[in-house]
Amino acid sequence: MSGDLLVTGIGELATNAPRSPDLVGVTHHAAVAIRAGRVAWAGPAADLPAGYADIEGWDVGGRAVVPGFVDAHTHLVYAGDRSDEFCRRLRGESYEAILASGGGIHSTVQATRAASFDDLVAGASARAWRMLRQGTTTVEVKSGYGLDVATEVKILEAAHTVGERVPLDVVPTFLGAHVVARGVEREEYLRLVTGEMLTACAPLARYCDVFCDRGAFTVEEARRVLRAGMEAGLRPRLHVEQLARTGGAGLAAEVGAASSDHLDHATSEDAAALRQAGVVAVLLPAVSFSMRAPQAPARMLWDAGVTVALATDCNPGTSYVESMPFVIALACLQMGLTPEEALWAATRGGALALDEADKGWVVEGAVADLAVLDAPSYRHLPYRPGSDLVWAVIKDGAVVVG
Repeated sequence: MSGDLLVTGIGELATNAPRSPDLVGVTHHAAVAIRAGRVAWAGPAADLPAGYADIEGWDVGGRAVVPGFVDAHTHLVYAGDRSDEFCRRLRGESYEAILASGGGIHSTVQATRAASFDDLVAGASARAWRMLRQGTTTVEVKSGYGLDVATEVKILEAAHTVGERVPLDVVPTFLGAHVVARGVEREEYLRLVTGEMLTACAPLARYCDVFCDRGAFTVEEARRVLRAGMEAGLRPRLHVEQLARTGGAGLAAEVGAASSDHLDHATSEDAAALRQAGVVAVLLPAVSFSMRAPQAPARMLWDAGVTVALATDCNPGTSYVESMPFVIALACLQMGLTPEEALWAATRGGALALDEADKGWVVEGAVADLAVLDAPSYRHLPYRPGSDLVWAVIKDGAVVVG
């Protein structure tokens, strides 16, 4: 049967099993039995039940195995190139100044509007394949580079097509409220986002997102958009507290958002609100790395009991990063998370941020998404940043890389 596989010869297996004393549930000399794309059994190879002898076996030669990475925040579908803006930032121009001059998001909007559907799919599929080869098995994909009805729909339809062409799972998010479209009056644009655009995009999305920050949308405007999205059946998530503390994290807690993302300027008060509301903090260390800005207070959020996830924020302007292993390294080296915390946040944390309860761990009944590392331990992910450590990838019980 498709999706049946017995993975043996695992030197170290990180299961993320609940209540593990080491957080990531390490088992040495392990095996994983998979039936119909789901984990049927995982544990020490010496304890493997006899009932799995009929499954085709695959010996990974003592390598480490971790859950497939869940990238819970990306802008994968777009056209254009913003390497010139990267150089402008290196020369000292601010992100907001570039945006005000017609660059930034507006530059990508112009290119994305002009691109054909096939070109958008081809570009995003190439990025998705590179992500998959680096162990990502589920990826969230936002719209937001259209800012008009037709292009926002085109982006979400392209995201669905990427999920059909690349063997990873795509979770679509409507981000019509990225910034106000150029040449459109602010109130007029808000009516468009909460009206015709939302009506057209809601059937193609699972979530509604808003960039609630300085220079984007206010807390009051974001609340209005999210309420409309909720009425259309979309669960809220938010970009907040990236450029300044505006109160967006509090709004995420108020509306029961799935996640509150960025949080570079979050406070202990914000952490308490997020923890109490059960909102996942999706942290994006590659953005601060690219923009040479202070990192989000990961240590404070984790210690406050907030559920933390890590993601790439893959986008053409502020984080052209496709590698979750690199994000794990940044989280350890620049955010202060331990290797165990960073791995958990890049797998189980990301799954919780996307309401994917059966992903991000290797336990009975979980989706059998695994990354096999060409290393003896998951600790090599932050220890060897920039190395090509993913040796093979299993998606739904099938080997899709390696």
